[in-house]
Amino acid sequence: QVQLVESGGGSVQSGGSLRLSCAASGPAYSRNCMGWFRQAPGKEREGVATIDNIGNTRYADSLKGRFTISQDNAKNTLYLQMNSLKPEDTAMYYCASDELWFRCISMRGGDFGYWGQGTQVTVSS
Repeated sequence: QVQLVESGGGSVQSGGSLRLSCAASGPAYSRNCMGWFRQAPGKEREGVATIDNIGNTRYADSLKGRFTISQDNAKNTLYLQMNSLKPEDTAMYYCASDELWFRCISMRGGDFGYWGQGTQVTVSS
């Protein structure tokens, strides 16, 4: 059974940093692509970043340079380092995974089969 559990969210002032973690369990093939998504109130879910099983990373264009996705395969944990946070980064952040590595290319949330429960990030000005 695949389980994804996010942690690390919280409240931070503009310009601050947070690191989100996603602890994964279940078969390794379920994590051939892993990613972070976010959804702000009243807005559609958007892809933040993805990483595939050989470490290729992709980012939403608007977030490049501020966010970094990484994974520790020994710990089955996915991370999202978020720097220079802005109020518009306020959202619920979700970890997701899928068996198909090429899901990482499109970063379409609807293509991912497994999801965590989310962790809230709030950035105040």
